[in-house]
Amino acid sequence: MGLLDGKTALIFGVANDHSIAWGITQALHREGATIGLSYAGEVLERRVKPLAASIGVDFVEPCDVSSDEEIRVLMEKARQAFGGIDILVHSIAFANRDELSGGFHETSREGFHLAMDISVYSLIAVAHAALPIMRDNSSILTLTYLGSVRAFPNYNVMGVAKAALEASVRYLALDLGASEKHIRVNAISAGPIRTLSAAGVSGFKGLHSRFREIAPLRRNIGIEEVGNAAAYLGSDLSAGVTGEVHYVDAGYNIVGLPIADDSS
Repeated sequence: MGLLDGKTALIFGVANDHSIAWGITQALHREGATIGLSYAGEVLERRVKPLAASIGVDFVEPCDVSSDEEIRVLMEKARQAFGGIDILVHSIAFANRDELSGGFHETSREGFHLAMDISVYSLIAVAHAALPIMRDNSSILTLTYLGSVRAFPNYNVMGVAKAALEASVRYLALDLGASEKHIRVNAISAGPIRTLSAAGVSGFKGLHSRFREIAPLRRNIGIEEVGNAAAYLGSDLSAGVTGEVHYVDAGYNIVGLPIADDSS
């Protein structure tokens, strides 16, 4: 018996086999969930469909989350395919590469609007559109990063977007928890992982390599560990948890300053 037997998950954001969304997909599938995937654009279609086929997933549909109409159409397809869904995973973030280097004060108005629309408002739009087909006591999950509460060089507008995303999680949790369906809304804050989106952040490689020197567990984390946390947050084991940011970062978020090694 899996933690998610009898549950259906609709997952946004798989880009390739290194995606955090793919780690979540694998974990939810392992625990017995029926999976539906949505991807962004034709370029990703060639990567996502073979991954879906590898675990026997038939529902693989495109959706531009900046379009309310495309989100509506996708949810109707999900209703026809599954009847309803129990887990909604939002693993979507985007900012122009130019906004992820240099000074934050150089952020363009257009770049700010784009990052907030795709990285933040899309969660609200997707949750709103999914509400009619979400079952009682279902779960919505999104992905954030420590840059929401601490300033990281070059993370810039994405850090501001993640802060807004976390605030949105709290307001959605208040809103949807009080609904007749009692839907839970949470976020996972993952440590740095080599994903397609992370590659767009200037200096990410150095951050990733130093992370394990500072994190209390003295190692990096992988998409599998994020997937396991998502399985918990999507399951009935977390029935009393909502509005939370759950860190999966080897403890990095608790550290004030790196501890010097004086053993030598």
